Amino acid sequence: MFSDSHLAILAIFIFVNAAIFIHRRKLSDEKWRKAELLTAFSLILIELLNHYWMYSHGVWMLGRSMPLELCNLGLLLAIGLLLTRKKIFFELLFFIALLGATQAILTPALTYDFPHFRFFHFFYAHLMIVWVTLYFTLAKGYYPTLASVLKVILFINLLLPAILFINKTADGNYWFLRHKPDSPSFMDLLGPYPWYIFSLESLLICSSLFTWLCLRLWLRGEKKSSYSET
Repeated sequence: MFSDSHLAILAIFIFVNAAIFIHRRKLSDEKWRKAELLTAFSLILIELLNHYWMYSHGVWMLGRSMPLELCNLGLLLAIGLLLTRKKIFFELLFFIALLGATQAILTPALTYDFPHFRFFHFFYAHLMIVWVTLYFTLAKGYYPTLASVLKVILFINLLLPAILFINKTADGNYWFLRHKPDSPSFMDLLGPYPWYIFSLESLLICSSLFTWLCLRLWLRGEKKSSYSET
């Protein structure tokens, strides 16, 4: 974390975020549909290559290699959104991307540094989760509603018992429900086990509501601005 390679990734992250915002009207053109599909297939490919790499190096394990982390689920949702453009994928992805993937980019739990394949896989997947979300929000006009907040909270809590069961039977630590990540992360601020799990639940609810409210206020400002221009 905060190595030269990580700082370079953060610079790219900020630059592309700004570019999507600045060029959001140009990106709304239907000609970008092919780019959406190519991005979806690139995400499928890099995820398959990641599982192949783990299997070929003998490190694929049931308790840690299945695509069950929230960011893994976010990647699947991003692929579904790119392929189908259905809003249900966006509603679940929005909060997972902005609250989960962004945190992973800022405080990566990553063993391998540049130029290892795992470095590229980790950051390409997480960056694309955020960029796809911003693209559909800013360029395509997909916005979460208060119902979207309820849907993502329900979605995560319905999955929670299954993740707990898999962790117990496969000796896993999906969603960091058995212990915190070994590398430094914001979870270090949320208290000891098991209290940080309840802190995470509270943080999910509060941050989702706060993010939705901020976006709603921004949209109101955008509408007022467009009315004043006309």
